[in-house]
Amino acid sequence: MLERLPTPWGLVRLGVAPDHPKLKEVSRAFERTAQREGFRFFGNVELGVDVTHDELTELYDAVLYAVGAQTDRRLGIPGEDLPGSWAATQFVAWYNGHPDYQELEFDLSHERAVVIGNGNVALDVARMLALNAEELSPTDTTDAAIEAINGAGVMEIVVVGRRGPVQAAWTPVEVGELGDLAGADILIDPKELELDEASEAELEAAPGTVKRNVDHLRDYASREPQGKPRAIRLRFLRSPVAILGEDRVEGVELVRNELVEGRAVPTDDRETIECGIVFRSVGYHGVALPGLPYDERTGTIPNDAGRVEAGTYCAGWIKRGPTGIIGTNKKDANETVALLLEDGAAGKLSHTDERDLADVLVERGASPVVYAGWEEIDRLEKEAGEPHGRPRIKLATWDELLSASGGVPRSRDAA
Repeated sequence: MLERLPTPWGLVRLGVAPDHPKLKEVSRAFERTAQREGFRFFGNVELGVDVTHDELTELYDAVLYAVGAQTDRRLGIPGEDLPGSWAATQFVAWYNGHPDYQELEFDLSHERAVVIGNGNVALDVARMLALNAEELSPTDTTDAAIEAINGAGVMEIVVVGRRGPVQAAWTPVEVGELGDLAGADILIDPKELELDEASEAELEAAPGTVKRNVDHLRDYASREPQGKPRAIRLRFLRSPVAILGEDRVEGVELVRNELVEGRAVPTDDRETIECGIVFRSVGYHGVALPGLPYDERTGTIPNDAGRVEAGTYCAGWIKRGPTGIIGTNKKDANETVALLLEDGAAGKLSHTDERDLADVLVERGASPVVYAGWEEIDRLEKEAGEPHGRPRIKLATWDELLSASGGVPRSRDAA
C-alpha cells in the first residue's frame, strides 16, 4: 500500500466525523489485513514524485488505484473565492487533523454560518459547528478545532439544498441524530416540507430510507424550539446565485427553485441571507494522477468496470465518481478485484523489474514511513488521549507525524 501521507486508512481517519466513532471501527478490518504476510505499507510516498506509474507497473504484476475524489466541486458563482467562503472538504480535513490543512484559520466569530448542500458531509459540517463542549470533548477532533468550535460566535447554521426534502442525499442516521444534539435546536418551517404532486409520488415509491428522512424532518418541523444556544435551520428548494461581500463574506443570495421532472429550475424569487462564513458542500471531484488517463468531466480514471488495462486497475470514487458510502465501495472493490484475478488467471499480468520498491525509494531520496512507523504514531496518539477519555489525540502536522514515525521531513511543495 502506497500513501502520500504518513498515516494509512484515508477517510476513516481524516473524513469520518469525529463524533461517529462506530464508523471508524472499519479500520479493524484494515488492521487484520496489515498483519497478513506479504502486506507492506509505504507512507510519505507520492506518485509522480517518489515513484512513477510506469515504474510501479514494471515492479509489480498489478497496480490498483483507490485514491478517491480529492477536491471539491465548484459552485461557479460570483464571490465563491471571497475570504470566508470555504470548501467543506477543507473544514473536514482541518478538524480531523489532516496535516496539509492545519495552517488554515476559520473565522467562526460570526453569528450565522451557511452550509450549501444536502448530503451527509453538509450535515457533518453543520453538526460539528453545533456540538457543545461536552459533546466534543470525548472525540478525536483536533485540539485546535475543539477550542475554535467551543469559542465560536456561531448561533445559527443554515443548511441550504437546491432540491426538496424527498431528494436530499443524506441518510436517516445523519438526519436522525440531529434531534439528539444537546446544544442546538433543529428548525424547519413546515412550509419547507410541503411537497408538489411529483414529489409526493416520488416519496410514495421511495425506499424506506427516504421515508425515514422525511419522517425525521416532519418531526423537527413540529417541535417547539427549546431555546438552546445554537440552532441548525434546514432550507430546501434554494440555490446560491452569489456569495456577497466586499473584502469578505457578508451574505449569500439565494434563488427559489421549482422541481420540473426532478430538476431544480430557478424562479424569479430571490432572497439574501446575511452570514459571515460559507461552507460549500456540493460534491467531490477526482484529480488527475501523473502517468494515468483522466476524464476531466467525471473526475475519474477511464476504465471498464475497474480495469484501466491489464495490470492497471482502479476502485472507489476515482473509478466511478463520488457517490455511495462504505458499503457501496466494498461491492465496487469486489468487482475490480475479480477482474484483476481474471487477468492473472489468463496470464496477462507480469513485471519486468526485479528490484524491491524500498530500494527504488531510497535511491530516489524518499523517506518512506513503514507500517511500524504508523503503529508508533497510533500508539502515541492513543496514549495521549487515554487520560482525557478520548480515543486519541492526533498528531496533526507533518513534523509531528514524521518525527513519531521515524520518517524524514522533505519539501511539501508538490503536495
